[in-house]
Amino acid sequence: MRTIILGGTGFIGSALARLLVAQGHEVVIPSRRPEKVPMVLGAQVRGAPFDGKTGAGWADFITPETGIVNLAGENIAAGRWTPEVKARIETSRLAAGAAVLDAIARADAPPAVLVQASAVGYYGARGPEPVDESAGPGDNFLSRVAIGWEASTQGAEALGVRRVVIRTSMVLGPGGALEKMLPPFRLGLGGPLGAGTQMVPFIHLDDEAGAIAFLLHTPGLSGPFNLAAPQAVDSRGFARALGRALGRPAFLPAPAFALKLLLGQMAEEVLLSGVNAVPARLLAAGYRFRHPTLAGALAQALVAAPGPG
Repeated sequence: MRTIILGGTGFIGSALARLLVAQGHEVVIPSRRPEKVPMVLGAQVRGAPFDGKTGAGWADFITPETGIVNLAGENIAAGRWTPEVKARIETSRLAAGAAVLDAIARADAPPAVLVQASAVGYYGARGPEPVDESAGPGDNFLSRVAIGWEASTQGAEALGVRRVVIRTSMVLGPGGALEKMLPPFRLGLGGPLGAGTQMVPFIHLDDEAGAIAFLLHTPGLSGPFNLAAPQAVDSRGFARALGRALGRPAFLPAPAFALKLLLGQMAEEVLLSGVNAVPARLLAAGYRFRHPTLAGALAQALVAAPGPG
C-alpha cells in the first residue's frame, strides 16, 4: 500500500514512516520542503509539495489503494496557552483536515482508508474509572479541539472512504513528552504532578506506530480507537515507575499552584487532569501490544533516549 502521511516528519509520523517502509510499503509525505523529506527519513520516503491548506501537489498520489494518515497539528504542550497559541492549535488541525478533503476531491478516485488523528483529551477530565470509545466528549478546551479535529475529515465517509479516528495518549519514546521529563528525574528531583491522583494514559512509540499500521491494513475497522496501553496508572505511579527506571528517587511533587502559575490553563488540562482511556476496540480487533506495561515501555523508551549532558 502507498501511504500518505501529513505530519510525517514529526515524532509519531517519522516512526510510522519508518515502520511502513520496513514493512515494504511506499510512503509519501506532503511537506512545504519536500526535498528535505528523504534527507530526514531516508531515500525510500518520498516528499511531495504541500501548501498547508490544500491538496495541490500531492493529490495525484491518491489511488483507490492508497491510505492517508492525518497527524498534522500544532503541539498542545509547548507552553502557556495564550489566545494566539490556542488559535494556532485549533486552526492548524482544521486546516490539515480541509487539505485532506480537498486532496480527495482533486483525486481521480478516493483513497481506501483515512486515519484521522485525535487525542484522549476528547473525553475531558475524568476520574479513575475506565473510559472506552463509547464515552462522550468532555467540555474543556482540549475536548473542543479534539471534536473539531475529528470532524475536520468526516466528509470523507460520504465518499465511501473507510475512516479511522485514533485518540492518542501520551507517547513514550526518544523525544516527545518523555524528553521534557527526564532532566529533573535524572537529578532525583522528579515526582508526581499536583496531587498525583490524575490518570496518565500512555503508549510506547512502537505501539503508536504499530497500531496505526494495524488499523491502516485491517479492512472493516473504522470509527474511534483509543491508542493507550492496557495498564492504568496515575501520576504518582508514573513518577515512581520513571524514578525506578532511572535509579533515582521520585518523591518531590510539583505543586499544582506552581504549575498553574507557570503554565495556566495548559497545566490544568494537560498536566493536572487525566482520563483512564482503555484500548477496548483495539484489543477486540486483535492488536497485540509490544509494550503493554509502563515498566516495559519506559525501559524500551530510555534505551533510545539521549543521555544527560
